[in-house]
Amino acid sequence: MPEYKYSTLAVHAGQHPDPQTGAVNVPVYLSSTFELTGIGTDRGWDYSRAGNPTRDRLESALAALEGGLSGHAFTTGMAAIAALVSMLRAGDHVLCSRDVYAGTVRLFDQIVSGYGIGIEYVDTSDLAAVERAMRPNTKLVHIETPSNPLMVLTDIAGVCRIAHAHGAEVSVDNTFLSPALQSPLALGADIVMHSTTKYLNGHSDGLGGALIGSKPEHKERFLLIQKAAGAVMSPFECFLVLRGIKTLPLRIRQHEENGRAVAEFLSTHPKVSKLAYPGLKCHPQYDLACKQQRGFGSMMSFELKSREEAARFLKTIKIFLNAESLGGVESLASHSATTTHGSVSEEVRTAMGINEGRIRLSIGIEDKEDLIADLQQALAAV
Repeated sequence: MPEYKYSTLAVHAGQHPDPQTGAVNVPVYLSSTFELTGIGTDRGWDYSRAGNPTRDRLESALAALEGGLSGHAFTTGMAAIAALVSMLRAGDHVLCSRDVYAGTVRLFDQIVSGYGIGIEYVDTSDLAAVERAMRPNTKLVHIETPSNPLMVLTDIAGVCRIAHAHGAEVSVDNTFLSPALQSPLALGADIVMHSTTKYLNGHSDGLGGALIGSKPEHKERFLLIQKAAGAVMSPFECFLVLRGIKTLPLRIRQHEENGRAVAEFLSTHPKVSKLAYPGLKCHPQYDLACKQQRGFGSMMSFELKSREEAARFLKTIKIFLNAESLGGVESLASHSATTTHGSVSEEVRTAMGINEGRIRLSIGIEDKEDLIADLQQALAAV
């Protein structure tokens, strides 16, 4: 598409009217198979695992939003990461952000490492540590910025310079900020990953994941993985994400306005400690956030004194829902040690800096004064 501004791109990328009927919304092609035009010839599709018109539209939109060469939609965010590492071979080495979603750790440690692929976790916010960890067989550096749930930032451009000098590629989990607020490919990254379940869908009603590649070989490889492994997003889920993308810029603006207001309130509350939100000037990585992001998003986390205090807080909230996931229009609160990081040991959580009192918030688009009042009454019960 032409160089449209982001809000225009969100509405129109991949969403041109159906040429057959003129339908403004992308049709949902609920067909597993397509009539062939002859022996070995078709109209562009033959079987939905290999390609589907609705999925094609979403993948086109994802590529446009991230400024990539190709987009690829999968059943979940974890399926997308599994497809990402399927590029690797036994003997290869992967560097991954130390503070990362525990589902990624579970996949890497319990499945991927069994294929003879070396996995190493490093503090990617420390560029010197990244440089020291690089090996001759390092093929991929996977970073999550901001991280889940401690909101640690990684200098994307800095990591890319190091990785590329060593012949490795860089993939970035851009789920927390979405393409509305961060463009990893423009900063030098090779591949962007999303859990489309979150902000891209935006309504907590569908699962999905995506990879956006920047090179022809990414397109070729990920198309093969989709066709061979088959973990592709269903046509209806694709429709839901396409619908969500249309309002993404509007939702992100409200998410962020509310996020800043909530963070400012929590930053002065006497029962709250170790508030992690890079949009506060007191955050040690505030300058980096301003440099590589177009905003600060609406994810944050903080600590209460104990698991018991966290339980009382979660029992008392009214507007916020005690639930996993993030990025929907509704505000959510979750206990990190038993949700996002429940699959790793206490020892690993402690090393990551996640204690039993850590609460993660996903700030929705409700009235910010109502959200602050809800947090205030819940903290009063702690």
